[in-house]
Amino acid sequence: MATKQSQDFTAIFKDMMGAFPVDTSAMEGAFKSTATLNEKLAGVALEAADKSTEISSKWTKDTLTRLSDMSKARTEPADYAKAMTDFASAQAEVAAEHMAAFAEVAKKVQMDTVELMMAAGKDMSEDASSAMKKATADMTTNAKKTAAAAK
Repeated sequence: MATKQSQDFTAIFKDMMGAFPVDTSAMEGAFKSTATLNEKLAGVALEAADKSTEISSKWTKDTLTRLSDMSKARTEPADYAKAMTDFASAQAEVAAEHMAAFAEVAKKVQMDTVELMMAAGKDMSEDASSAMKKATADMTTNAKKTAAAAK
């Protein structure tokens, strides 16, 4: 029976991987940058939700107050028509005000988001450039060492 000796590739792979080190700090930095960006974006979204809830709550309270006034008993039938007309007119005015308030919230969210994304893009571009320069320098150094050791 012929016995085969299997070559231990562990040492070969260890040497090969040692020749091409991986700098995990770039990945850690990218993770931290992403986490920070997500935190800021969540803050923008939560602030917008808070303001939108306040606007909705105020609008509801105003409507209920006006409905209360409109639902009071009147002595003349024409007074009911006037109460309905006053309610509809007031609601149209208040709706325009509240929709403008919602638009301001949306505009602020858009501006804050664009600002955050621009800053994140700039930071990520700088980080990527720095990581690539470092990786290139490391690879060049390792290639020179390997070439010198092979001679």
